[in-house]
Amino acid sequence: MAIFDAFIQNERQQQLIKKVARLAEGVAKRVAEAEENAQLPEGTIADLKRENYFSLTLPTKLGGEGLSLYEFLLIQERLAVGDGATALSVGWHLGIVKELAEEQLWDQAVFNPFAKEIVAEQVLVNRIASERATGSPTRGGIPETIATRQGNHYLISGRKTFSTMAAVLDYYIVSAYIDDLDQVGSFLISAKLPGISIEKTWDTMSMRGTGSDDLIFDQVKVDQALLVEQNKQANPNKAKGWLLHIPACYLGIAIAARNDAINFAKNFKPNSLNTPIAEVAHIQQKIGEMDLKLMLARRFMYGVAEQWDQSGPEQRKLLSAELAATKTIATNIATEVVDLAMRIVGGRGLSKDYRFEQYYRDVRAGLHNPPMDDMVVQLLAKRALAEQ
Repeated sequence: MAIFDAFIQNERQQQLIKKVARLAEGVAKRVAEAEENAQLPEGTIADLKRENYFSLTLPTKLGGEGLSLYEFLLIQERLAVGDGATALSVGWHLGIVKELAEEQLWDQAVFNPFAKEIVAEQVLVNRIASERATGSPTRGGIPETIATRQGNHYLISGRKTFSTMAAVLDYYIVSAYIDDLDQVGSFLISAKLPGISIEKTWDTMSMRGTGSDDLIFDQVKVDQALLVEQNKQANPNKAKGWLLHIPACYLGIAIAARNDAINFAKNFKPNSLNTPIAEVAHIQQKIGEMDLKLMLARRFMYGVAEQWDQSGPEQRKLLSAELAATKTIATNIATEVVDLAMRIVGGRGLSKDYRFEQYYRDVRAGLHNPPMDDMVVQLLAKRALAEQ
């Protein structure tokens, strides 16, 4: 796809994009199934496993492909052209795995066997942190999920919301208040343990395929060694490059809408015209606006990603504002691009015969993924004021 060529820097990235393009075709064919069942289709998961997709961001020494942040965004943006919900879902897994490996957040006695399982079995993991009372974890609320010490184990009870991929995950990284330590921590919990249930609560108009249902933990017994993170409080200002998978996903949705709108314009010829509507000036104006907006957002995103990859740990700490701004810029521009695509297609864009209405619904979810626009603007303002 020509629109991706400008950001492919070498043969390795070219091959990655070719592989993901094939996967995206299969993903796109299962969109109706994902929308109807409100979860990732088993066929999609099987396809991704066969291509060892879930271990791509692990270091090569652990059996992965050691994708840089730039490469991670390339594949996620391309996968989102097939289906945004799929890309957003697996992006959480890949990003978390990348962060855990690079930051060495866990005891290696726990992480290394876990990494080997990801490589060998292509298991899926996600952080499970949101709750109805606390809202987004980035706002700093204390979880109401409680971990109670019982000898060498903890008993964990609570209800989590927005649990992306709940029904198909193999592991959960669950945040909880640890009563004997009087602090917040996270546990690595196998989905096979007794006491875990899923309540089908995901009934939204956007990103239905993420299957972000409620997860219920009822006295789930977890070994104390699987308390993998302690004193983990949300810090919205900490630089986390892997979170750029969010803007990459929504730009992928916008690219899909752009491509479909151009294809429609080149082939639709009403009887009032002698040519397809692609020859009409105001349609060309909208197409040009779409590409201008995408160029701006994508140049900014990939520029920040490249800067991240070329920076050391101390330099990366200084990129928190740029990372946050990338998300805000990309998700808002993606929404504008999809809106332009809808205007090109007209009333047909609301029909289920086309995917435009899905793009329109899905792209708006990006406005509610962290970090929120108000937090980004406040972060930029505080940085500017501190400089004076």
